[in-house]
Amino acid sequence: MQARVKWLDGMAFVGETETGHAVVMDGAPEFGGRNLGPRPMEMLLLGLGGCTGFDVIAILKKARQPVLDCEVLMEAVRSEKVPKVFTEIAVHFRVYGTGLAEKQVARAVELSATRYCSASMMLGASASITHDFEIIEGPAPRASAQTAGET
Repeated sequence: MQARVKWLDGMAFVGETETGHAVVMDGAPEFGGRNLGPRPMEMLLLGLGGCTGFDVIAILKKARQPVLDCEVLMEAVRSEKVPKVFTEIAVHFRVYGTGLAEKQVARAVELSATRYCSASMMLGASASITHDFEIIEGPAPRASAQTAGET
């Protein structure tokens, strides 16, 4: 796997993946940024959510569970001292479906956390990571344009 990060200006960088995708990262204004994109540490947290979410959906589909949607909500605490690594991360899954088996969802979350999610394994070296879930019967509510930008 290869990636490239190139400085744009100020504290903005563009990250490019070998698969042809790009994302702009920027710093907070108080550090010379212009808030043009997520912070690098936010990207790490998003990577964790994507990695573990991918696992959970794949496991549930393989188990033929009627999953309709999934959200991964994360909250992280960083060290006060440099390097300001994550010290605690709470991962909460909202799994939507009709007739989902709680045992299957619990197993999918557990397998991702302990066996499959590479991001969890790496971040777990410096942070205490907890995982929990809730099952919501039916489809996920549709987000409006206003609420989608607020999350």
